[in-house]
Amino acid sequence: MSIKNFSRRSFGRTVGAAAAIGSAGVSSAFSSLGPQGGDETEGHPKQNFYQFPQGFKWGCATAAYQIEGGAKADGRGPSIWDTFSHKPGNTYQNETGDVADDDYHLYKEDVQLLKALGAKIYRFSVSWPRVFPQGTGQPNPKGIDFYKRLVDELLANGIEPFCTLFHWDLPQALQDKFGGWQSRETSKAFAEYAGYVASQLSDKVQHFFTMNEFSSFIDLGYREGRFAPGLKLAPGPLNQTRHNAVLAHGLAVQAIRAKGKPDTKVGVAENAVVAVPVIEMEPHVKASTEAMRQLNAPYLTVIMEGKYTEHYLQAAGADAPKYTPEDLKTISSPLDFVGLNVYTPTYVRADDSAMGFAVVKNPSSYPHMASSWLNIGPDALYWSPRHVNEIWKVKELYITENGASSADVLTPDGKVYDTDRVMYLRNYIRSLHRAVTEGFPVRGYFCWSLLDNFEWADGYSLRFGLYYVDFKTQKRYPKLSAHFYTELISRNAVV
Repeated sequence: MSIKNFSRRSFGRTVGAAAAIGSAGVSSAFSSLGPQGGDETEGHPKQNFYQFPQGFKWGCATAAYQIEGGAKADGRGPSIWDTFSHKPGNTYQNETGDVADDDYHLYKEDVQLLKALGAKIYRFSVSWPRVFPQGTGQPNPKGIDFYKRLVDELLANGIEPFCTLFHWDLPQALQDKFGGWQSRETSKAFAEYAGYVASQLSDKVQHFFTMNEFSSFIDLGYREGRFAPGLKLAPGPLNQTRHNAVLAHGLAVQAIRAKGKPDTKVGVAENAVVAVPVIEMEPHVKASTEAMRQLNAPYLTVIMEGKYTEHYLQAAGADAPKYTPEDLKTISSPLDFVGLNVYTPTYVRADDSAMGFAVVKNPSSYPHMASSWLNIGPDALYWSPRHVNEIWKVKELYITENGASSADVLTPDGKVYDTDRVMYLRNYIRSLHRAVTEGFPVRGYFCWSLLDNFEWADGYSLRFGLYYVDFKTQKRYPKLSAHFYTELISRNAVV
């Protein structure tokens, strides 16, 4: 059935507390929406629902500090986000992740929410300070035990776990002692932590991501000061900090391979700048390919190529990072897969400059979602995997994040009609379908996010979840987008 036939009255019974959704599924909450499937009806031909290949994996992604809460539970140490969010003026209305979605205590109920969607994969992150309260030294048994229980719960419900080792919650002790990512000592500490987690979880977790979004935790945290730890470094120290982060990734890849089970797969989740040609014609396509390499020079490009681009080094001049050939070899340790976090496009046109391209600035009228930065550009979900595959010959890709903020409003009868999020997801996933159909090796898609959560400096003012969360009561409510995603998963096709 088409979403256009949806009505308030047919929205179905609200699911309040997380446990209430149960194994009956989101579909039960929308049980009166009408017939399923795309069968031919009288006077109407069978519709093209953009079918995905058999075995394509659908799921959701979350991050520890954004959902777990339990900030001081069972020996967890403080992270830089605990410190940053508790300093007045750093986050919206001084909100913190102290409780967030309380997933630390409600994880079983939240796994049921995943199951209700029909999700077969789930990307979660491990809180480094929950496992190593001081960043290094003795691990905290209660910390790693939480993730063992989570993994067991996922597997018991037919959901494959994908583990991210760093999603921005650096132990505060390492920031205090070494200046965080400003020091190679933190890179070494990360490798030790990564190896330990792999040794504990790789018997049941096959896919590990080292880092999530270098540019977010480095550029926003150490250059602009808008994210933890709130620093504004000069270009030279900033570039060295960037280098230390990708070095940490490489060291972690080696540690995971050394400590994990033999069939463990290792990758990275990066919000690479997605260069989209302004018009799909050869000069602009060629320009966008070169732009993809150059605009991602400090992070994904050096990881994939084992060298910094000449343009990046020349532009940095005396501020270029200091490194050794061994550093570059470590940074480019072979990966089994690459994860791409895709939200917005960066439009590129061909020009006569030495670079061969120019970035096109969006007009003030360009549309965006509730987040001012989240410009709508579905083609990004086609060009991102295409560029990465064509430039670096990656054989296994995942869309590790894609989703949208919306001005969600919970109605008195417990419904959320987030038609803009449904529009966003439908159009982006259609573009993903084009990429998959053309043979680019995308194996799965993780919607961001399962739940409304602590949205970093924006606190709880912006909502990205498929489930609406009442943060006072911790009740979860499926949104219209949850129904859309459930239908998509059940048909393995865009609806």
